[in-house]
Amino acid sequence: MRKIVLMMSVSLDGYMEGPDRELDWQLVDEELHTHFNDVLRDMGAFLEGRVVHEMMAAYWPTADRDPATPRPVADFAAIWRTMPKLVFSRTLQRAEWHTTIVRDVVVEDIKALKAQEGGDLALGGAELAAEFMRHDLVDEYRLYVHPVLLGAGKRLFPAADAEAPTGLRLIETRTFGNGVVLLHHERPAP
Repeated sequence: MRKIVLMMSVSLDGYMEGPDRELDWQLVDEELHTHFNDVLRDMGAFLEGRVVHEMMAAYWPTADRDPATPRPVADFAAIWRTMPKLVFSRTLQRAEWHTTIVRDVVVEDIKALKAQEGGDLALGGAELAAEFMRHDLVDEYRLYVHPVLLGAGKRLFPAADAEAPTGLRLIETRTFGNGVVLLHHERPAP
């Protein structure tokens, strides 16, 4: 069975974007970008919210046209263009680049998607991730903690209505040369 893997960069104080939606604090160098590519290349699909998808679609389709583009950036452009994408949006009318628009997160449909053959499913976007977490659909968390304190912005994990804590099992850590730390957790088997 495929897993839903939430991959997200966060500040040390838990924000995934700054107060004005800025992402320029993220320390994505060649080593980290190559790592992202290695992980994402084998995924079966990207699950994205509309905001993430529109941001990605504005850059990645042509990101490798300039011969001076760094190799990891060019590599990801090719990965992004060919990867199947499911965009969860009630307002988006059309999308290109192997994209299917899904109007709502329907638990039974997501479970059926997980049961299909293929690589794991990379989940991106804070609101979409929160919706998947509310429905207990996230199997793994790959958090890339950047050595910066933002002090304000959008938190990755909003206040939850959970009746009990969600226990996770640490399966991997890695420290990158730029100070970013990967914390990779999974849901324990029932």
